[in-house]
Amino acid sequence: MRHLHSYFEIPEAQVVAVSDLAPDRIAAAQEIEPGAQGHADFRDLLRRDDIDAVDVCVHNNKHAPISIAALQAGKHVYCEKPMSGAYADSAAMGRAAVQAGRMLHVQMAFIYTPEARAAKRIIDDGHLGDIYYARSFGFRRRGRPYVDGYGAPSFVDKAVSGGGALFDMGVYHLTQVLHLIGCPEVLSVTGAVHQRLDMYKERRIHSGYSVEELALGWVRLAGGVTMDVEESWCGHQDGQESSKVLGSRGGLRLSPLSLFSTMSDLSMNSTFDVKAADTRWHACDPNTAWIDSSQRHWVGALLGRVPLLPTARYALAASLISDGIYQSSRAGRELTADEVRTNSVSTAIDPFTPEKQAVGSRQ
Repeated sequence: MRHLHSYFEIPEAQVVAVSDLAPDRIAAAQEIEPGAQGHADFRDLLRRDDIDAVDVCVHNNKHAPISIAALQAGKHVYCEKPMSGAYADSAAMGRAAVQAGRMLHVQMAFIYTPEARAAKRIIDDGHLGDIYYARSFGFRRRGRPYVDGYGAPSFVDKAVSGGGALFDMGVYHLTQVLHLIGCPEVLSVTGAVHQRLDMYKERRIHSGYSVEELALGWVRLAGGVTMDVEESWCGHQDGQESSKVLGSRGGLRLSPLSLFSTMSDLSMNSTFDVKAADTRWHACDPNTAWIDSSQRHWVGALLGRVPLLPTARYALAASLISDGIYQSSRAGRELTADEVRTNSVSTAIDPFTPEKQAVGSRQ
């Protein structure tokens, strides 16, 4: 329903149809958008000629089948993160978009924050010099879905979700960093995943908890850039770390946004008035409003107001890295990107098992 609320707040967007296997969820969606027609079968939604784009907001391992069907039906596609549960499925989505000549946009909430906009300007203006290292970091002290008291069991069922902490929140941090550093080509991945902390016994049994609570990775990228990944749903630490980017002239910590550099042979730490700058950018450049959120950017791109950010490219790279971390953890060694691609196995499942499906929108 969060997606529907987002579109409701964008005057240029009109939601004309919703699809779900559960009638009560269709009814709930129509309370937000009373004019939207409900469809039990998402394929009926795709047959409509009054829909420009669909928003696919199902569980991870259903992203690819529905997204590919929508693209083949001539619709532009907005897909929830992660792109899919496996690189093989993400690559198939990318190919389908190219073949159909349609836009594919993947939700990456963290690239639209004022801090990310500021960081991107700082990096693109050369203040860090040559980028050589980046870190993607996310942490919860004890925030595992369902077993720690919130969310549904499907979040921790690998057959449905495809993964745990790495997919739930890690993809947000990972794609934010890839966006900032220009998304260099992935060359190799080393990784490990862990599920070690105690949890309520009955919740473990009921959920079949089969995903990682901690994912770690080391990624070699083109241009001599290295990246490490740490994403945790729970852990015995205080989480006082952040994603960061280091270059030959300076380094950025992303939360809170801080620049570390040298001036006149003096080490210097700088902070920014991001709020004031963002207010000024909105006032002086109307297009800034089209990168306030993922949905708003999507609508702006559909209307031709702004070019679509290459989120599908970021998401595909993140999918390659994530799949590589899982594969490397099983193999116990570093894998080349080509090995990850070759060994990736589809995790897509039948989209007609009961759960939330698709939202149709018209410009």
